[in-house]
Amino acid sequence: MPNSTHVKINHPYQVGLLLGLGVLTAIALGNAVISIASIITSIFTALFITLGLEPLVQTIQKKVKKRGYAISIVVLGLLGVLTTVIFLIVPPLISQTGSFVTHLPELLKEFLQLPWINSLDNRFGGAISTAVNTSGAYLVDSKNWPNLLGGVVQVGITLFNGAIAALTVCILTLYFMSSLHSIKSVMINLVAKTQRKKVTLIVDQVIASVGKYVMGQVVIASINASIVFIVLLIAGVKFAVVLAFIDFLFVLVPMIGSISGASIVILVTAATTSPQTTLIVAISILLYMQIEAYVIAPRIMKRAVNVPAALVVVSALTGGSLLGILGSLLAIPMAATLLLIIREVWVPHQNKK
Repeated sequence: MPNSTHVKINHPYQVGLLLGLGVLTAIALGNAVISIASIITSIFTALFITLGLEPLVQTIQKKVKKRGYAISIVVLGLLGVLTTVIFLIVPPLISQTGSFVTHLPELLKEFLQLPWINSLDNRFGGAISTAVNTSGAYLVDSKNWPNLLGGVVQVGITLFNGAIAALTVCILTLYFMSSLHSIKSVMINLVAKTQRKKVTLIVDQVIASVGKYVMGQVVIASINASIVFIVLLIAGVKFAVVLAFIDFLFVLVPMIGSISGASIVILVTAATTSPQTTLIVAISILLYMQIEAYVIAPRIMKRAVNVPAALVVVSALTGGSLLGILGSLLAIPMAATLLLIIREVWVPHQNKK
């Protein structure tokens, strides 16, 4: 009798059945991933926050010796910063946001009266003014807000889920911070013993580089938003806090974020102030962007992973299309990690062949 254990499938029904089962399995796996997408996002968010805080934890640990003390100091410091932000920035931010929404029709009207916007609008047969007026009227009407956000019940559910997600990220961040070395040891033990030393060096480099990248980008965004706020405050531009906050969110995304944030600030300034003030604000912001690009960013990012500009843009756009601003923030460190692994592992392996 033959000893072969291979089963030949020649009947079309059997082939179709196996293909159908394969498709159903793929769909089930896809639905499972989609259903836990929020959990995966929370895990990666907490992980990158941990990596961003790790350089600070290590610096403090060198002075206090124990990692637990260093983590406690970092957490207390973050709580202090958040408390300061809540009491000093959030009230004027909420107030100016409400005023911004109230005056939005006037801002849009003044925006459409700008000479170059008016010229473009005439060239396109009034399409720009029609789109802007329609969008502005819809956004200003508070009756449309529940529909825009998915209904009153959906708004409540979204806020509740957001609070739960934030709490989950905080808990996961504390866990990752306290057990980062244990997690790293478990991962390294999965590798062959002969390769553990090399893998340890690579993992340490990834943690240090990505951590500095995340923290560095937050520092750059904070400096940028502070400069923008000071310039707008001196120039007497309305909604300085709101515009600085929007700029901060955009600048968190490297390269394209800085240009996008500056564009929004300059356009709002053009709609609310004189051409002379707009010119001064635009020159000040563009001048600072040059200083940031050639002086501040290289100094802050000198020990982080060097990510090519094209990869930054592609990663930011891909992550943004999937998860919005959060996706853009997470995509770039992930791309940096992958790039580092390729440089340190794949390229040397290929060179040996």
